[in-house]
Amino acid sequence: MAEVTDADFAAEVIGAELPVLVEFTADWCPPCRQMAPVLSALAAEEAGRLKVVQLNVDANPDTTHAYKVLSMPTFMVFRDGEPLRSMVGARPKRRLLEELADVL
Repeated sequence: MAEVTDADFAAEVIGAELPVLVEFTADWCPPCRQMAPVLSALAAEEAGRLKVVQLNVDANPDTTHAYKVLSMPTFMVFRDGEPLRSMVGARPKRRLLEELADVL
C-alpha cells in the first residue's frame, strides 16, 4: 500500500484518476496497525478500481489539518479530487466494502 505525504498529496490523491481511499494513520495508533492487513487486502482486491493510500498524520500535519482530521484511523474517500465521505475508527473489511460500494 502506498504512502502519501503533504508534498505529493495533490498529485497522488486529488489528481488521481481512480477513487482514492486515504487512511490518516499514526505509528502509535493500535487500531491503525489493526487496519494494515485489511487495507493491504483491499488494495490488492480492488486494484484498478480503487487506490488505497496511507498518510502519517505526525509526519504530514498540513494535509491532516486541512481535512480537519482529529482521530485515527480516519478514512477519507476522494473521487475527482473531492472528498466524498469520512469514516472514523477501525472496521472489518466487509463493512468497509459496504461503505465504499457506491464509489466502486
